[in-house]
Amino acid sequence: MANIEKRGDNSYRFTVYLPKDATGKYPKKRKSITIDEKMTPKQLKEFLDREYLKFKDEVLSGNYTTPQRLLFKDFAEKWEKDFASTLALTTYGNHQRKLTLHVLPVIGHMRMDQINQFHLMEILREMKRQDGKEEALSYHSKQDVYRTLKSVFKYAVKWGVLEKNPMDGIEKPRPNDTVDQQKEMQVYEEEEIDTLMQLLQSEPYMWRMLFTLALAAGLRKGELLGLEWKDVDFVNKQIYIRQTIVLTKQGPHIKTTKTKNSKRYVSLPDSVIDELKAYRKFWVKEKLAMGEEWKEEEREWLFTAENGKHLYPTSPTQRWVKFTRKNEIRHIRLHDLRHTSASILIAQGVHAKIISERLGHSDISVTMNTYGHAFKSADRAAADKLDTLFRVKKQS
Repeated sequence: MANIEKRGDNSYRFTVYLPKDATGKYPKKRKSITIDEKMTPKQLKEFLDREYLKFKDEVLSGNYTTPQRLLFKDFAEKWEKDFASTLALTTYGNHQRKLTLHVLPVIGHMRMDQINQFHLMEILREMKRQDGKEEALSYHSKQDVYRTLKSVFKYAVKWGVLEKNPMDGIEKPRPNDTVDQQKEMQVYEEEEIDTLMQLLQSEPYMWRMLFTLALAAGLRKGELLGLEWKDVDFVNKQIYIRQTIVLTKQGPHIKTTKTKNSKRYVSLPDSVIDELKAYRKFWVKEKLAMGEEWKEEEREWLFTAENGKHLYPTSPTQRWVKFTRKNEIRHIRLHDLRHTSASILIAQGVHAKIISERLGHSDISVTMNTYGHAFKSADRAAADKLDTLFRVKKQS
């Protein structure tokens, strides 16, 4: 029997024979691999010969474990080391968190060949929040876990650990209906915004400015943290969004915005620009007052810790929760201030393309899908206004 066999269009099987055992038989070890890259016949032969020799060395040295008998936790560790670690730091960290929180506790102890579609569907269906709350996780969180599982098992097949991918046929989690989407996304009504702005006047200057910008510019938390004073254009009354600060397993990480559309200018109302000018004067005084305790020398962050360094990524959310509880106002997520900003613009009849650009969406379709219910409400309001106009015409 050949040591290297072609099994399919792009799959091959290696066979290594061990010395004769006590029964007089020659035990063998096998391994299948799938090749996705295009190669010339010569390159393919060299690649297969090289991989076969590596496999043979592992078998004869006693370091080879039958792939199918690998535990999921052990394969996940190999996947992280050989693939996930080559991704962007934030993507890598997100994969790690999803595995640690939602996957490993469920199937980490199982052998790779024991895991089937039902186990994986159960993970996606039964995912729980980690803060103790009973409410289900959003479909966005489930989609993140789905992407992690999809990648892990893709490489399990590619590296010959499994012949079939148990993720095949499992559909990406989606919202059950528009109600699910609206449950996840909450916004403040006009009266609540008035109350919010009044209550913010009693907040420390920095937090008042951060929450005001979150609402006025519709910025993500990481974008707020990544703002430097050089990004504020007082003349043209706008801010430049070019970087974000996110939390990874290794700690806070400063990175450029993820798409070309995320890097953008956002115009601000005159009142917010005036408040930014006043905040700048306050910021300079605070820096001078700190003297040698001010440790940041390279950057001028808008929102800082006492030593001038950027805020820790969890700080704004913690402060927002504290603020809403203290003032006994309806709590929505800090990220929902971004959604509130978008909803205000939609209600004012601002074109979806402009809203999409302000929010830094990759495409206008993202805006339409995210705020479809709000656009429908605005369309209904527009129709009602037309109805008044046409009724007057008919009576005349």
